[in-house]
Amino acid sequence: MPSILGMRVGPIAFGMMHLTFPRKPVEQCFLAMRAALDSGCNFWNAGTFYGTPEWNSITLLQEYFKKYPEDADKVVLSVKACYDPQSRRPYGSPELVKKDLDYILGQLKGIKSIEVFECARVDPDVPVETTLKFIDEEYVKKGLVGGIALSEVSATTIRRAAKVTKIVAVENELSLWTTNALENGVLEACSELGIILLAYSPIGKGMLSGEIKTLDDLDQDDVRRLFPRFYPENFAVNIQLVEQARGLADKKGCTPAQFAINWVRSLSSKPGMPEIIPLPGSTKASRVEENATVCDLTPDELAAVDAILAKFTTAGARYPAGIPTEV
Repeated sequence: MPSILGMRVGPIAFGMMHLTFPRKPVEQCFLAMRAALDSGCNFWNAGTFYGTPEWNSITLLQEYFKKYPEDADKVVLSVKACYDPQSRRPYGSPELVKKDLDYILGQLKGIKSIEVFECARVDPDVPVETTLKFIDEEYVKKGLVGGIALSEVSATTIRRAAKVTKIVAVENELSLWTTNALENGVLEACSELGIILLAYSPIGKGMLSGEIKTLDDLDQDDVRRLFPRFYPENFAVNIQLVEQARGLADKKGCTPAQFAINWVRSLSSKPGMPEIIPLPGSTKASRVEENATVCDLTPDELAAVDAILAKFTTAGARYPAGIPTEV
């Protein structure tokens, strides 16, 4: 099992974004959270901007640990903040970072600590060194935060950050249809520096689950319709990768989602790779249990994936224009 800050975590993590954005019934959320722990997914990823100011994954955690205080020590909690989803702007000034961290700590009320803290993006107007030195000196060294992670960063930023403080994890997108990290030096930098890679969206925002066969399977107000890879002209291309991956999953005897998640996890076994923990998001206990299933891919199965990816190029950008990525 992987280890973060000396704490053992499961081979697959649990993302909380979909529980609060859009909002789900509290009891459904609690069932999913309990299923995560029961399935060995004790590394939880939350965010202040997952939801609304009144109801987000931090307020949900407050309610959960109030009801289940015995679970507080079982969870290794990672929290993202310092991002305004309305303006699509990250912020990294000491004053604003302090505001977010103090809010999170205040909501958790001492019931649960923050094991890992990460700014969701790098503020282009504030040197990353300034942001990280502040968090390290005012929160890590004072025992208020266990360690610092990075999110959506380039290999250059990872190396800059590692000169300032210990970086325990990097959270970047990685899946069968998002392989940037395999090509841009991010995984190489993490491997060199002994940093764990948290691979978010390992199911490609649900696309690789195989349950989305046409755009009609998405509601008209589904936010994914705003993402370029779900535009009609790109969807028609990308569904071809989904169909090929589903074929491999059928041969494996697992679900397409399990195959996609475990392909990401299996990358850790390749030479020169860091420890990689997939970070799928789930809203239902049954889906959490499905996503948490570990199935090792054989060398032949990994080679089959490599052959498919060598001939396939995902159509469309990862995010709509204006959302910063890989700074």
